[in-house]
Amino acid sequence: MPESNHTLWIQSLLDALEASGAEGTSAAEYLRAHRTRMGFRRVRPQVGAFWTPWKSIGLNQAHFTRETPFNDPHLLTLVIHEVRHLQQGLVTALSVYGELDAWQLQYREYERMTHKLSHPALIELLSMPLNWDRSVLSRARELMQAYAGKGYRVDLLPLYPLPREIAYLLSRRPPNGA
Repeated sequence: MPESNHTLWIQSLLDALEASGAEGTSAAEYLRAHRTRMGFRRVRPQVGAFWTPWKSIGLNQAHFTRETPFNDPHLLTLVIHEVRHLQQGLVTALSVYGELDAWQLQYREYERMTHKLSHPALIELLSMPLNWDRSVLSRARELMQAYAGKGYRVDLLPLYPLPREIAYLLSRRPPNGA
């Protein structure tokens, strides 16, 4: 895609995010302020979108194309999810705690936009507290894989952000505020 077409595509997506509500506006502002690169790439089918350590966002070509309508709730909420990971930073984003935070944001927004949320795993995920309770985080990991499939490798992530996970393993005490 020529650069000018890609720039127009990004601008249209950011405009659609802003029109989607407060969380979309916040995500669009973040993407603009950080000049976040976005594009398409084919990855495992269980992945809708992804972030990179280089602070870019990729959309899975198996699910989205440049012809996907900009107001598609799945597209918009996945971008909001990935922006949350970029805001969290690498260490938190690579934890079940970070995933639960992003999933809850994504699917609350999806439910707000569509008024539909029927999968039992998503309904239970949204009812969970975002805290340091290891049983909650373990259950969240199970629910994510129940919804996305075993190819969604959240099982490879520590429950807590890695420094907190190491501290827990050494002390058997959850982080402060648990």
